[in-house]
Amino acid sequence: MASFLLETPRLRLTELAEDDAGFALALLNTEGFLRHIGDRGVRRLDEARRYLREGPLASYAEHGFGLWKVTRKADGVAVGMSGLVRRDSLPRPDLGYAFLPDYTGQGLASEAGAAVLAHAFGTLRLPQVLAIVSPGNEASVRVLAKLGMREWGLRDFEGETLRVFTREAGPAPE
Repeated sequence: MASFLLETPRLRLTELAEDDAGFALALLNTEGFLRHIGDRGVRRLDEARRYLREGPLASYAEHGFGLWKVTRKADGVAVGMSGLVRRDSLPRPDLGYAFLPDYTGQGLASEAGAAVLAHAFGTLRLPQVLAIVSPGNEASVRVLAKLGMREWGLRDFEGETLRVFTREAGPAPE
């Protein structure tokens, strides 16, 4: 079991491992993930293990951060992922999150996101964190607003225009 990295009143965020392939397979194939984040082509456990190795695990090794597994403290159930993603197409890391459908609408994305931002600005001393949102994902826009992020503009990502949000280090703006 991975040691926990971040803790909130209800959640623990830990590094993902290849043993989390079943969870990743389920999350990456939810309707919300496919519609708002994209199809990663992960349909089998071996593909989920490859996704974890080449995505989050490689990011931990290269950048010291990545997407982390979010579990409920009360029962240890994995409910989603949240963390920082480093993309060549963005000047700074971006905040990412996705939750299984049974765990959306409960404030978990905001709670996990706040912990990730605190870690980004505190421990990692990042000067800025970005976030990207697909058109029509108003639930995600509400999460980012709650986290003190403000819209920065539109950007083309592989033929898709996405909304970019930003927050600089320091306390969240009111």
